[in-house]
Amino acid sequence: MPHAVDFATVSTAGLESSPVADALAGLRANEARYFKNKYDHVFTTEPASDAAPAIGWVSRILQEERGIVIASPPLEATEFEVEGIRMAYVFYESGLSINVMYTIEDGGKRAVGFKLSDGMDVPEELGAFKFARQKSKLAGTIRGSYFVIKGEY
Repeated sequence: MPHAVDFATVSTAGLESSPVADALAGLRANEARYFKNKYDHVFTTEPASDAAPAIGWVSRILQEERGIVIASPPLEATEFEVEGIRMAYVFYESGLSINVMYTIEDGGKRAVGFKLSDGMDVPEELGAFKFARQKSKLAGTIRGSYFVIKGEY
């Protein structure tokens, strides 16, 4: 069952098995705040067991574009469309968050973003990427990277 992510009161609900649950919850809340402020969209997530289509889409893009398979199990995911952009997020037990931004109209922006929760190491499968740091009141220090999607999905 999908639940709205509250960014005023950060909760670890659904993320408790992560060794960096508090930081991952802050990261999830940070995304919720962004979508509420920018698009007036309520960011909802659901357990990975209920989000197979979203997780499958993200996994397929990672595999086909870069040969990446994420070792950590997914905990929660979401997918939605806002202003002509298909978005998907997967939050992993390791503290990793992956998002896909896929503009539906041809010629638009399409990319995969990686965000690492405060306190987690860079996963081996993402070792080739360079991560920039940003500060967040909700998530502490977020390390992020991305790549542009070249194929059609």
